[in-house]
Parts: sequence; structure tokens; C-alpha cells
Amino acid sequence: MTASLLSAPASATARRSILLMIGASGCFAANDAIVKFVSQSLPGPQLIFLRSLIAAGFFLLMIRHQGVMPRLAGALQPRVLARSACDAFGTVMYLLSLFHLPLANATAINLAAPVFMTLFAVLFLGERASPARWVAVALGFAGVLAVVQPTGDGFNAWALLCVGGTLLQALRDLLTRGIDPTLPSMVIALSTTAFLALVAGAMTLTQGWAPVALRHLLLLALAAGFLATAYLFLIASLRTGDISLTAPFRYTALLFAVLLGYALWGQWPNAWAWAGIALLVGSGVYAAHRERARHAPTRAPGSPPA
Repeated sequence: MTASLLSAPASATARRSILLMIGASGCFAANDAIVKFVSQSLPGPQLIFLRSLIAAGFFLLMIRHQGVMPRLAGALQPRVLARSACDAFGTVMYLLSLFHLPLANATAINLAAPVFMTLFAVLFLGERASPARWVAVALGFAGVLAVVQPTGDGFNAWALLCVGGTLLQALRDLLTRGIDPTLPSMVIALSTTAFLALVAGAMTLTQGWAPVALRHLLLLALAAGFLATAYLFLIASLRTGDISLTAPFRYTALLFAVLLGYALWGQWPNAWAWAGIALLVGSGVYAAHRERARHAPTRAPGSPPA
């Protein structure tokens, strides 16, 4: 009974982190679908620049509403700036590839992030990955390959660019863990969007500027709303939960991407892709179960089950 009570707060925190990660995945997928749709009318860097400015405006309003304006200077902390740089360049690489790949394919490649996160955690943070976690990661990556189905036509330079962006986003997530826990998440998110706007704005200088219709601005505002929500959910999840526990739940983004891809472009996974989705979801659930079992308090001999 005592063990059960002691583990209740930890279980509640884990559930909250998982739900935040799923919510972030859904919002990121919705944002990706919208910007991919708008990219048919606007150049990529211009689109990213406009969306980032709108998202930054959202964050400033939320920061002012929450009364944390005095904490804005925290955005200049070295680790926050490093995180923002990784996120900005990783996002640009991912979105540019997204504009040339099917939504589900780009999302699936991006879901290799937990593989890189595990490697980075072992190499740079000194974490020890259990055999069960390596098996879960391997199955998840196999699921990604089954969905992408790499061929001469489907796995090209844009897919490699997407992999590069995924590497940077995995590094971003590890950097998030070392940021001062008292720094508001909205300040971190504002730093990221501002950095992204600077990078995309610099790119527009070499590619020109296309006319922007009102419908484009409305769609980008909607995308920015999803993006802002996703950033907050993601940062909160990574700062409150164990990386090895929450990372597998990013695979839910693939389910959102499949549904959106079918609704907007009529793209529907084939048998191999569905098998890959099953591997992705199954590996995520298995990894989460193993991590909860590993961290569960040991019950004393003869005590009643919790």
C-alpha cells in the first residue's frame, strides 16, 4: 500500500508527460500538413519566415499574459541559444524536405529521432541503455523503413536532408533537459521561433519574395497556432518526463500524418506501411512498459500487491 502511494505521483507525472508528447505530435503533424499545403503557392523560406513571425507573436502575447516578461533575458542563456540553433536549422532542413516528400514519408523519417536520442544520451550523457530499449529502438527504426520503403525514387537527397534535420532535432531534445527548470517554457519557445525567423529571413534574401494572399496568412496563422502549442507541449514533456519513456510516443505523429495525408492528398499506406506503423506503435508501447517496470519500486517479500 505504501509503495503504491509513493509511486502515484511518479505515475501521474509519467502519464502527463506521455499525453503532452502525444499532443505535441498531433500539433506538429497538423502544422506540417498546413505548411506543405501552402508551399504549393509560396516559396519555402518565405513561408517559414512568415509562420515563425506569427508564432513569435503568439508567444509574446502568452508571455505577457502570464507575467513573465522579466524572464525574457533567459532566452540569451548559452544552452537556450544552442537549443534554438539546433531547432532552427533542423526545422528548416525538415520543412524543405517535407515540401518535396509525401507527408507520411517525411514524418516517418523524422521519427528516427529516438534512435539518435538514445545514441546521444549514451555518448554525451553517460546513460546506459538496456537491451530492451535497444530492441525497442531497432523495431521502431525498422517500422520507419517499412513506411518509407526506400527505393531509388522514394529515398533521395530530400530524404537525406530530412535525416540531417532529424539529427539536429534529437540534439535539441537532449539540450532541453539541461536548461534551468525555472525558466518558463514560453521563453524557450520564443527563442526558438525568433532564431528560426532569422534563419528563414536570411534565406529569403537569396530567393526573392512572392505575393501573399489573405488566405495564405490565415492558413499560416493556423499553422503557427499548432506550432506554438506543439512547442509548449514538447518542452513541458521533455522537462518533466524521462526521455526514454516519452520519446517512443512521438511515433503517434505518424498516425496523425497518415490521416492528414489521406484527407488532403488522398495518400493511403500500403500493406508494408501499415506493418511499419504497427512496429512503430508496438515498439513505443513496449519501451514505455519496460521503463515503467524498471523504475517501479521493489515490493518487499510477503507484502500485498499494489
